[in-house]
Parts: sequence; C-alpha cells; structure tokens
Amino acid sequence: MYDMSKKMSRMISLLVLPQQQQIYPCRLPTIHTRAANSVSESQRKWKIGFKAPRRLVLGLGASFWSQFMSMPGRARGKYHIALARQKGVIEEVLKNVDWPQQFPFKEEDFQRFDESPDSLFYDAPRFVTHIDDPAIAALTKYYSKVFPPSNTPGICILDMCSSWVSHFPKGYKQACIVGLGMNEEELKRNPVLTEYVVQDLNLNPKLPFEDNSFDVISNAVSVDYLSKPIEVFKEMCRILKPGGLAIMR
Repeated sequence: MYDMSKKMSRMISLLVLPQQQQIYPCRLPTIHTRAANSVSESQRKWKIGFKAPRRLVLGLGASFWSQFMSMPGRARGKYHIALARQKGVIEEVLKNVDWPQQFPFKEEDFQRFDESPDSLFYDAPRFVTHIDDPAIAALTKYYSKVFPPSNTPGICILDMCSSWVSHFPKGYKQACIVGLGMNEEELKRNPVLTEYVVQDLNLNPKLPFEDNSFDVISNAVSVDYLSKPIEVFKEMCRILKPGGLAIMR
C-alpha cells in the first residue's frame, strides 16, 4: 500500500483528530514576522518564485447560493432534508475509509488547460472573497469548534494558500499563526497572521518548516488548485505535530 494511505486519513475535510495533550515547542525557520496589531514595511521576508506580468483571466460562473435562494420554498426544504439524511452517511464513510492499494491518479491527471506559471495570475493583489457570506459564516463557525482556544501556549497554526483574510473566528489569536500564500501584499493585510511566507506550492511543494512544527494546518477553498497534492500532503504530514489537525475546506 502506498505510504500516504494512513497519513492522509487525518487530512480529510471535516475529519477532526484529537490534539495530543503534550504541547511541543514550535521550531519554525526565521521568516517574516510582525508585532501584534502592526504591519511593518521593513520586515524581512521569504519569497520563493518569480514575478511576471499579470495574466488576464475571463471568468464565467454563477453563484450556487443565488440559485439556491431562487428555488421555491418547498424545494429548499427538501434540499435541507436531503442534506440531513446524507450527513450521517458521510460521517460513517469518513470513519471507515477503504484506501486503494495504489494511488489511483497519474501525474497527467493533474495537468491543467493553462499551464502558465501561477505567479502570472497572483502577481497583483486581489482583496476579494471567493465564497459568499453564508459559506464564510459556516467555515468560521467550524473553525471555532475545532481550533484550540485563543492564546493557548505553544500552539502554532499554518494557514496554507492564505490571503488577506483567513476566515478565523473574530478576535482569534495565537502567538504563532503563519500564512503561506502567493501574494505578499495580501498576506501583509491579513490581521490574524503573525508571520508569512510567499511560496508557489505548484512550483515548489517543499514546505520551509521543520518536522512537527504545527498543531493545525488550514486550507480554505484552495486545495483543488494544487497540481502536486501528494507531495504537499506528505509535507503536511511531516510538519504536523503528532495528533495534529489538518482542515481542507
């Protein structure tokens, strides 16, 4: 069986693993830091990758929420009932995952129609949210249930594929909250971060942290953009503390 079979089980969305009672000290590399409630322009940074002209993208799509809200009341009610019935089934599946003997996807399965460098697109900051308000509220509520309490000594959190907002609970704080993302201006604007790293995971999936560094790794609506997910997930296993929690949403 491929070596990720058991490790990946603790990194499934909504799967919560108990935190180990013993708290290990953080062993992070020296990266860009800032004092609480301040943003210094003279701080040091890590920057991995390169800058290139911004790529023009034309996006077409429709909001699921808008479609949902336009449904007749009875239809929405049936939809809620269907979700409630499915919830128990989904939870049971996550408790009894039957992993395949070999990883079922090939490298070419992760190729994209547009293979130009991601740094082209992320060169310019975008101070927008990519999910609607109800989805943000649901995500924040979930974080509030599974995150360690604010200001817990020794806790370190990594927000992967981070941006100017992480959707953490209001006022949530830890001495160590690291953001890893593609645009420095966005990361500077994120008030919850104490440190940040600029890195293109599709160009370099190696995470610049020591083993057993983090108690929690979060990734909001971005895991589907990874073109080397197995490499990244192996790295997540490496830097998570024993019993740590990874949340892919």
